[in-house]
Amino acid sequence: MKLKLPEIYFTTRSYGLTAVLVLVYLLGFINVFFYHTANILLLLFLLAFGLDVFVLFRNKNGVLAKRITGAKLSNGDENIVSIQVENNYGFKAHITIIDELPIQFQIRNFERKIILESGKENFIRYSLRPVQRGEYHFGAVRVFVASALNLIERRFSFEQGVMLPVYPSFIQMRKYELLAIHNKLTAGGIKKIRRIGQTSEFDQIKEYVAGDDIRSVNWKATARRDKLMVNKYQDEKSQSVYCLVDMGRNMKMPFEQMALLDYAINASLVISNIAHLKNDKPGLITFTHEIKSHIAAERRNSQMIRISETLYNQQTNFSESDFERLYMHVKRTINQRSLLLLFTNFESLSSLKRQLKYLKQIAKQHLLVVIFFENTELKTVLTKNVGNTFEIYYKTIAEKFELEKRLIIKELSACGIQSIYTTPQNLSVNTINKYLELKARGLV
Repeated sequence: MKLKLPEIYFTTRSYGLTAVLVLVYLLGFINVFFYHTANILLLLFLLAFGLDVFVLFRNKNGVLAKRITGAKLSNGDENIVSIQVENNYGFKAHITIIDELPIQFQIRNFERKIILESGKENFIRYSLRPVQRGEYHFGAVRVFVASALNLIERRFSFEQGVMLPVYPSFIQMRKYELLAIHNKLTAGGIKKIRRIGQTSEFDQIKEYVAGDDIRSVNWKATARRDKLMVNKYQDEKSQSVYCLVDMGRNMKMPFEQMALLDYAINASLVISNIAHLKNDKPGLITFTHEIKSHIAAERRNSQMIRISETLYNQQTNFSESDFERLYMHVKRTINQRSLLLLFTNFESLSSLKRQLKYLKQIAKQHLLVVIFFENTELKTVLTKNVGNTFEIYYKTIAEKFELEKRLIIKELSACGIQSIYTTPQNLSVNTINKYLELKARGLV
C-alpha cells in the first residue's frame, strides 16, 4: 500500500519565524536568557504550527474548485475560462490558485490570490487566445489554502488531465450568423450592397415601409388596396459556393502569432456558414502539392458540421502548392458553375504569373475570386518617416513590394478574375462583402 503524505507547504512567515528562532538560539551561547527565551518561542511556534495543521486538515473538503470552460476553444479568439472556488472551512481562508495551462500558451506563472469568507464562493475569470488548431491539454487546478495564522498552506488538486480541442473560429462564425439572422450584418462592418438589375425571384406583395425600393412599387395593387404596395423579391438560392484553401508554404507567414493559413480557415468557416444561411450550397477544397480534402457543395443540415470537422483536422507541412492539380480536380469534380473563393497569397507578380494559366482556366468555367493578403509590416514601413540612408533604402524596397501587390490586382482584373486584397484581421468581413456584392450583381 502506497503511503500518501499530507500536502503541506511552509509559508514565508514560517521561514521567517524559524530564522528568528535560530538567531535567538545562537544568542543563547552568549547569554542564558536568550536560550530560555528561544525554548519558550519554540514551544509557542510548535503549538501554533500544530493548531494550523489541525484547522486546515480536519475538513477533508475544506475547499472545492472547478474549472469551467466550453467543450472546445475557438482559434484566434479570446476564450473565457472560469474557476469556481468554494470555501467550506469555518474561517476566512487565504487562497492561492494556480491553473496548469496547456504547453502551447507558454504561460508558466499563472497565479491568482483571493481571500474568501466561510461558506462563500468566488469565480476567477481569465481569457486564453490559442493561435493554432489541435488538442490542448490542461493540467490540474492547484489550490493552496492558509488560515489566519498563515504558517502553512494545504494544497488541493482538481480537474486533472482535461483535454480541449481548438477548432476554427466558431466564435467569429456565430457572431456573423447572429447578425445575418437579424439582418444586421452592417453592424459587423458588412457594407450595404445596392442590388443591380433584377436577379431575384418574386416572393410576395407587401405594404411599403421606409427603406423599400420605390422602383418595386406595384401600382395595380396600390390602387386596389388604397395603400402603397411593393413587390418583394428573394435572392436566387441553391448556388454552389466553394472555399479553396491553399495550405502551401506561402500561407505559413505569421500575423499576430497566427499563420495566414489559420486566418483563411477561420474565414472559410464564416463564409460557408453565411452562404448556408443565404440558402446557398457551401463546399470546401483544401490543397498543397495534392488535394487534401474535398466536401461537395450540398444543402443539408449537417453540412456545416462536416466543414468544421474537416477544417479542424487539416494538417500541412507547408510544401509547394500545385495549382495545376487544383485545376484538374476542379474540372473533374465541379460540373455546375460555382463561386470559388481561393484563399492564397502571392508576394510578387512573378509568383502569380507561374500560376496564372491555371487560374484563367478555372475562371472560364466558374466565378473565381482570388483572396490574398496585405503585408501589414510593409504598411508600417511606408508610413514611417525616414531619417537616414538605410531607412530610405528600406522604404524604397517596401514600396517596390507594395507596387507588386497592386500589379497583381491589375493582372487578375485584366484576366477577368475577381480579387480581394485584405489584411488578415479584416479577412472575414471583406470576404462576406465580396460574396454579397457578387450576389447583388447577379454574377453567381
